[in-house]
Amino acid sequence: MTRRILTSLATLILVGCVSAPVTAAADPVDVDKAVEILGASVAFDTVAGRGKVPAYAEYLKGELVAGGFAEADVTVEPFGETSNLVATYHGKSTGAPIVLNAHMDVVEADPADWVRDPFKMETDGTYFYGRGVLDNKYGLTMLVTTLMRLKREGFVPAHDIILVLTGDEETAQVTAADLAPRFKGARMVLNSDAGGGTLGDDGTPRYYSIQAGEKTYADYEIVITNPGGHSSRPTGSNAIVDMAGVLERIGAYEFPVQTSDVTLGYFRETAKQTPGDLGEAMARFAENPADSAAAARLSKEPEYIGQIRTTCVATMINGGHAQNALPQHVSANVNCRIFPGVSPESILQKLQDIAGTGATVSQPIAGHSSDSSPLDPILIAAVRKAVDEQAPGLVIIPQMSAGATDSLFFRAEGIPSYGVSGLFMKPSDDYAHGLNERVPADSIPSALEHWHTLLTELAG
Repeated sequence: MTRRILTSLATLILVGCVSAPVTAAADPVDVDKAVEILGASVAFDTVAGRGKVPAYAEYLKGELVAGGFAEADVTVEPFGETSNLVATYHGKSTGAPIVLNAHMDVVEADPADWVRDPFKMETDGTYFYGRGVLDNKYGLTMLVTTLMRLKREGFVPAHDIILVLTGDEETAQVTAADLAPRFKGARMVLNSDAGGGTLGDDGTPRYYSIQAGEKTYADYEIVITNPGGHSSRPTGSNAIVDMAGVLERIGAYEFPVQTSDVTLGYFRETAKQTPGDLGEAMARFAENPADSAAAARLSKEPEYIGQIRTTCVATMINGGHAQNALPQHVSANVNCRIFPGVSPESILQKLQDIAGTGATVSQPIAGHSSDSSPLDPILIAAVRKAVDEQAPGLVIIPQMSAGATDSLFFRAEGIPSYGVSGLFMKPSDDYAHGLNERVPADSIPSALEHWHTLLTELAG
């Protein structure tokens, strides 16, 4: 896939003197409503297999209708045990709509492992705690509350704004795959599940990230079979031992270094925020991606290795059928995060080459890939204004996510998609998918203002 060339980064990287963070003056009514919706959202344990997403979607529909949406403009569509929600905020005329995206599901949380009940939002005054309170019910709540505020204010966009909430982003993402083609031709997607502001340990804003691309998620199965036999009569071949060799070779293999305008811009600006030899390596890599020493230094960091190449790691293995028998069948799962523009099929072939003729590599579930999105100057100007309300003059950096969001499916349909969360937080506070997930309690007013500014600037 041909990589799109992004708008000049000079349009994006607008640096000034960064002031202290500003607490935006959101209406207390909206802040209280956001806290109410976020708390109610956490209480829906929308984990895959529990069938709670449809009930959560109906709750959100009720809030939107009570907040000014016509009932006919909010639809909840069942999709197996989950569902999606689509709400249309009508504009003055037909034209390319702006799509707002978030997901309703969350990953599993075992109450026995948590300090608090994961499905009951609690606060200690500094943080709100609960499963999904960050990923992604926080962003979802900001979108819903902002749309209700716009209804109350009588705002009429130039064209439609469409809220699209998916129901299985954390697992199969079939709802996003089903929904995205319907919005082909949309002006852009604004995703609440990526991007956002990064704070230093002292709470000072460091930079704001716009997610403009993401890697492709793909699982590959490697299988080795063997006639087996009695363990007292070992042969010259053992499927478990052979699989160990295959996985060792895959673990040692480094995929070629790759770049995009997004990743080079990211390293160029992040280098300025990063002290020591790591920051120096970022700067050298941004200047010359062929600098092998710089690439090697970045590859040592789990945070950055995925920004410069495709990565594949073994995550599961299963084999053998009895303690006293030679294994007849061994399988392993290798999870890959593929650089934008690289086809999952080419990675399968590379894994097969590494595994050799004694193993079979397949991709049980087709991977979905997409290119990076071009950075629209109008979007950048709106983000600039929204960011300045929290941290005037803060540098804005393009970002490629090593993980996956629903934006992947919209980009695959040719719809420019951007992660533009309104949340500013410290990396040390990020417990998404982990124990005692939390979000700063004082972040809500500014996040609401962020989304209000974005939507009135872009849709007005």
